[in-house]
Amino acid sequence: MASAGYEALEGGNLKGGALISKEMRHGHGRTAHNMSSSSLRKKSDLTLVSKVPWGLLRSLLANLQEIFLGTKLFVLFPAVPLAVAAHYFHFGRAWVFALSLLGLTPLAERVSFLTEQIAYYTGPTVGGLLNATCGNATELIIAIFALFGGKIEVVKCSLVGSILSNLLLVLGSSLFCGGIANLRKEQLFDRKQADVNSGLLMLGALCHMLPLMFRYAVSSGEQTAATVSTLDLSRACSIVMLLAYIAYLFFQLKTHRQLFESQEQEDDDNDDVTSEDEAVIGLPSALAWLLGMTIVIAILSEYVVGTIEDASESWGISVSFISIILLPIVGNAAEHAGAIIFAFKNKLDITLGVSLGSATQVSMFVVPFSVIMAWIMGIQMDLDFKLLETVSLIIAILVTAFTLQDGTSHYLKGIVLLLCYIVIGACFFVLKTPPNQTNGINSGVLTTKSGVVVA
Repeated sequence: MASAGYEALEGGNLKGGALISKEMRHGHGRTAHNMSSSSLRKKSDLTLVSKVPWGLLRSLLANLQEIFLGTKLFVLFPAVPLAVAAHYFHFGRAWVFALSLLGLTPLAERVSFLTEQIAYYTGPTVGGLLNATCGNATELIIAIFALFGGKIEVVKCSLVGSILSNLLLVLGSSLFCGGIANLRKEQLFDRKQADVNSGLLMLGALCHMLPLMFRYAVSSGEQTAATVSTLDLSRACSIVMLLAYIAYLFFQLKTHRQLFESQEQEDDDNDDVTSEDEAVIGLPSALAWLLGMTIVIAILSEYVVGTIEDASESWGISVSFISIILLPIVGNAAEHAGAIIFAFKNKLDITLGVSLGSATQVSMFVVPFSVIMAWIMGIQMDLDFKLLETVSLIIAILVTAFTLQDGTSHYLKGIVLLLCYIVIGACFFVLKTPPNQTNGINSGVLTTKSGVVVA
């Protein structure tokens, strides 16, 4: 994993990365996701590494320092080996679940860092495609392992929770913090990007509503469907959603790239955000590290999926609450923190690019991709996410769209979004899914703590 680019010494410091042309650096086009993740990075001091006499060892140490110490979340890296140790030494499955969740947080941020490094060599288009597929790698990998385990409801709840978290928690916290920090400033943002994402989210909401309404219409006798099932309709809607996402990528990366590229402004007082204009890791090293990080994320995701019921029983919290609330919060903590930091700096375009972009990516790519993957695997997963989850999702999208319709922001808008998230979280907290229906599909039955059955 050592990079051949770490060979030149200048001023006692090791210069990172291979030589890249000035045109390529300016054509890199950092997205809102890249900017958000970079807010949690810190510049590595390579002075000591540069004194190592052996070139290969010096290159390896420089890579290790950039990967593990180049983020403010480096304190969470010990959770990764601790989770593996807890699994093999049987420390308790709830501990394995908690440590795995904590370990996924810095790994998700490092995947974003590595995709950005690769984009320096491949150009903005390929880099944008990498970001479009790896931006929510944690949710995608967890969904795949949950499908292998037959835990369809965990997949559905975690994906719905990721969308709700981005739209209500992340955006709400960002608008609230940004409004408080900029009380005497008018907070403005470009509505064009928000309108594009809101339109796609509404299309995704329609595709989620149709299987639910179809099932109720058939069961009530209003309509008859002898040959078409909810599963068939869901697969057709998933294909439509993926086609819409491909069109969105072409719109974002080709025809209207200027709407999505974050303008990097030089701020004298902005020492906390690293603004790199060249790669610090060579292309082979970045690819190798990305593969390695993906494997580790897969291992921890398998631990999370395998121990979620045990953690639910140990903590006295329903699986649906853990999947909808806890998994998205912890898995995307780094990205969320970056969005809030830029809201503090009154850069709401970056904040909206992160929150709405992630919600759109999950809704229009991860969800339909999971349905198609389940279809390939012979598993019957549809887009009917049940009444409570679907209505919560639709209301969240509508509230967010109305909040952003005038192109201005203040702290009250953030409070409204946060309170919506708290109410939805409270609803799923008091509802408990029967253990024998956790892995079912469209069971449509929930019980409250008092034992009341809800259809």
